[in-house]
Amino acid sequence: MSFDNKVVIVTGSSSGIGAAAAITFAKEGAYVVIVGRNEEKMKNVSNKCESFGKKPLVVKADISKDDEVKKIIDETIKRFGKLDILINNAGMFVPNDITSDNFMEGYDRVMNINLRAPVYLTHLAIPYLIKTKGNIVNISSVAATSIFFASSILSYFVSKAGLNHFSRGTALKLAELGVRVNIVSPGPVRTDILDTTSAFTTWDNLAESTPLKRLSEPQEIADLILFLASEKAKGITGSEFISDNGFVLEK
Repeated sequence: MSFDNKVVIVTGSSSGIGAAAAITFAKEGAYVVIVGRNEEKMKNVSNKCESFGKKPLVVKADISKDDEVKKIIDETIKRFGKLDILINNAGMFVPNDITSDNFMEGYDRVMNINLRAPVYLTHLAIPYLIKTKGNIVNISSVAATSIFFASSILSYFVSKAGLNHFSRGTALKLAELGVRVNIVSPGPVRTDILDTTSAFTTWDNLAESTPLKRLSEPQEIADLILFLASEKAKGITGSEFISDNGFVLEK
């Protein structure tokens, strides 16, 4: 799968799935735009991308802020002059119970990052994607359709369900303009999310909760993202691809 000279934005690419995707796109010849907030981690990913021959663009941005979302597109076009692929990967969750006094504070934070930001970034990217007949891959979750731990991370579930509907609606609209939109919904993936968020479970427990008794690694999801972004998937749009080790089968 060659992405030679394609320009790819990957949000949340300082670690985890986003980092794996950014590095793999670079390995396949793409110019990668790394987006995140942790400068040290982004530098590490950037160095790995550059080792394959092309210097990536690193954009430090808080995507909960509209002006910083706009900066991602502006700096990409300024550097490369075009955009071929948008990977809306950045996401987060906070444990918050609907009965808690501060529920709405956590809800708004999660929705801004997980849903509003990709919606706005997509809106800004569309004119450039139309020119290149590019595509979008939105990283959702099996949480969009399956209820587990719902009482503690309800906002996350709602945000991912919204992202799925947004993706399908956008896919329908953009199909007439030659732009594809698809969804990747992982189950449990071994990233640093439990290290950076108050944990409500453990990796061992998550692995045991899947029929295959394993967790996915970020590279597995990155490989699926690259397939959907490639010409091999030129007939696929508005589709959701689940990679969850059978997790939803028992939910």
